[in-house]
Amino acid sequence: MKHLVLLIGVLFTGSTWVISAVTPAKIFSDHMVLQRDVAVPIWGKANAGAFVTVSFAGQLVKAKADKEGRWKLKLEPMKASSKGRSLIITSGDERILIEDVLIGDVWFAGGQSNMDFKVKGLAHRLSEGKELADSANYPAIRHRKVNERNAALPQSDLTGGNWVICTPKNVHGFSGVAFVFSRRLHLELKVPIGVIDCAWGGTPIEPYVPVEAFKGHPTLVKLAALAKAGDFEAIKKMPGGTFVRSPAWLVGAIYNGRIAPVAPYGICGAIWYQAESNCGKGEDPRDYAHKQRALIKGWRKAFNHKDLPFYYVQLPQWKSYAWTYARQEQLAAMNVPHTGMAVTIDLDNANDIHPPNKIEVGERLALWPLAKLYGQKKAFCGPIYKNVKIQDSRIIVYFNHAEQGLMTGRIEGIGKIVEDKNGTLNGFELVGTDGQWHPAIAKIKGQALVVSSPQVKQPVAVRYACHPDTTRDCQWNLYNMAGLPASPFCSDWNRMPYDPKLNPMH
Repeated sequence: MKHLVLLIGVLFTGSTWVISAVTPAKIFSDHMVLQRDVAVPIWGKANAGAFVTVSFAGQLVKAKADKEGRWKLKLEPMKASSKGRSLIITSGDERILIEDVLIGDVWFAGGQSNMDFKVKGLAHRLSEGKELADSANYPAIRHRKVNERNAALPQSDLTGGNWVICTPKNVHGFSGVAFVFSRRLHLELKVPIGVIDCAWGGTPIEPYVPVEAFKGHPTLVKLAALAKAGDFEAIKKMPGGTFVRSPAWLVGAIYNGRIAPVAPYGICGAIWYQAESNCGKGEDPRDYAHKQRALIKGWRKAFNHKDLPFYYVQLPQWKSYAWTYARQEQLAAMNVPHTGMAVTIDLDNANDIHPPNKIEVGERLALWPLAKLYGQKKAFCGPIYKNVKIQDSRIIVYFNHAEQGLMTGRIEGIGKIVEDKNGTLNGFELVGTDGQWHPAIAKIKGQALVVSSPQVKQPVAVRYACHPDTTRDCQWNLYNMAGLPASPFCSDWNRMPYDPKLNPMH
């Protein structure tokens, strides 16, 4: 971005000299991507009462700064374009030039370390990741990392940062999941893709949610009140609480520093990979679904997009007791319209808190918008539990997203999941009236499963993959015929209540 002063105009009023000045918000800079097919907000600061003009792609739009020097305008909707053009902002005799601006789809990425996990790590740990990085010459993919600190109040602007073009050299600093996701969209849609990434490692969901969205449920209301009071210990101890390590972990703290200054930048949708820090040692995953609903509602309001698509990653395997319950909370949040969840329980069983296969994660995330937002006719979700029918000593399980049938799957490599026709389905259990869960045999019958166990003559509920992790010789392997994995489920969660004593802080 070039800040050019052609002529500094000065006004003399009494004994005061006033110098004309105009600055755009820092999210606007060279190499940025603007959202196609919507009115695009552009904003910034100038002298109070000054007129500001923005020129781009044949448009000339004017605005007047308010008494606090804030100005905002909207460009008319534009079609996608990979041609880099200049956006010019003028006020008085001052002129700012923002170069190489593309028009395409912009996605907002958030979460903690697994979203922040860089392509550098992907390339270091997987040969397939190295191949992707080495060939990442995509000049129409742009990445904008937001690294601001937390804040007690919403900030008006970022402190710095810039948009980065995707090249084999630059891509190593990109989020691995976001890169794979944006790469797939770019290859399929042939339009520029921009990613704004606000991920912060080790953080819970609460600080990403605007304070005003923490309402409508007792846990949300109490968390907001305790956060306002700065009562870290009370938050740790309450049901649905978490381990607050610093003010950055409080309700709204990351939103205020990293998201408020960016909104309402024109975006197409959001992707999210988080929950680890809401179900670690001593952290209570209960009511996470309500927190995620608040996050979605808050972001939709902030970005002025009431139906903002929101696609997220369900937690993979990990040894923490609470992860089983966090996955169920994530599944429950799918009832929010225009959302979707990528299941990942099959991708790692090495108890790695940062599983390296972010390729499959990004690809599965991309299936959701390709099908639901862009209208491609392809499978986008694995089997999701629907209901059961109890027949004597058997339970029949029915699913959504199993129209073409179910299969026992086997992973033969990244992106290579094949039907194991002679394989055994793992991870199924039945419980009877005695309350004891027993391993069960599951047989595929078209779009449904028949589950039974010689140890349970009168079953009352069935569950699948309802443990933090599994062993290499007993991998969770239920898929639909598109090779997409089933989410863990329990037909009656009253049969496996969460016990805080089994997840102590120390």
